[in-house]
Amino acid sequence: MVLKQFTPFRQLNHAYSALLNINQTLSEVLRQKNMASQTSPPSISPPQTADGEIESLRQQIKALEESIDNRISTALREHLYLPLPSHWSADKPFMPYSTCSAADFLHPRYAEICGVLDHGLQFHRKLWEWIFVYHHLKCAGVLIEGSRGIGFGVGQERLPAVFASHGTTVLATDAPPEIGASSGWTATGQHSDNLSQLKYPAIVSDAIFAANVKHRFCDMNAIPDDLADFDFTWSCCSFEHLGSLEAGLEFVINSVEKTLKRGGVAVHTTEFNLSSNDDTIDEGHTVLYRRKDMENLVSRLRDAGHDVQPFIVAPDSHFLDFHVDLPPYADAPHLKIKFGRHVTTSAGIVVRKKA
Repeated sequence: MVLKQFTPFRQLNHAYSALLNINQTLSEVLRQKNMASQTSPPSISPPQTADGEIESLRQQIKALEESIDNRISTALREHLYLPLPSHWSADKPFMPYSTCSAADFLHPRYAEICGVLDHGLQFHRKLWEWIFVYHHLKCAGVLIEGSRGIGFGVGQERLPAVFASHGTTVLATDAPPEIGASSGWTATGQHSDNLSQLKYPAIVSDAIFAANVKHRFCDMNAIPDDLADFDFTWSCCSFEHLGSLEAGLEFVINSVEKTLKRGGVAVHTTEFNLSSNDDTIDEGHTVLYRRKDMENLVSRLRDAGHDVQPFIVAPDSHFLDFHVDLPPYADAPHLKIKFGRHVTTSAGIVVRKKA
């Protein structure tokens, strides 16, 4: 196990020391102002000379906190203790489990697909979701010239551009504008209103993108009947936002039975509750699926005659599997998070419609 260099961590220590010093100074200024306020006669206003200094100190603290967040992300992403490449060789299965695992990020194939996405290698579960979808669709043989795909809740993902670069035609759908705005996705850049927000020229030329990708609004709780006969469908962490556990499960089933042609493939990711197989969030803006919910979904799809990969929770095999990111969340590592009273991660399901 080798650490590339210690410089980023020394810089973090210096930043933390500076933050502590400024906090101590602010505490002293506030203490002195409070004492002056208490000793001034009632007819005399307390001195205001410290207000400018207080605001300046608070701005310095805010800037340092933001700097520290960025430095932590960079240090952890680029200077982690990592096993030698031979420990995670290419001949080992890639993404053999259904949930986000540190082992996936350390596999050579992960870095290769990051290149396809024109994205830096990052220990982040949202990037894991894109790669989970791409990997399983690629393995299913549907990312080929002339294949047709439909994505739900695409936001500003890179996947439509990637799929177009493989010669597939793609219908990228997102929630109607009023839903995007009311859910906060528009304000945070997680909603797409048009094709321009899905262009990534480094992945695919504008000409090929324009020829192969279309955009349309679609309510995932009410998929129109004309969205049918696709070779593949996907969504990344979208169906947990449909109001309830059951609404999300119904969407997955409908995406298979309504939008796919026979033999078509669906790959969807969602929020997975690692804390409990009982206690969870079962309705509201974001719900958390338990193991039993995902296993129930697998059973329902199989009972309908579809071929579904088993849902398997990944074992903890690396120290990053034990790291839980806390609000405000970092860019890396971001594999598991604390969401309310639950610890969650990303999980995926892979379905081939009955022939």
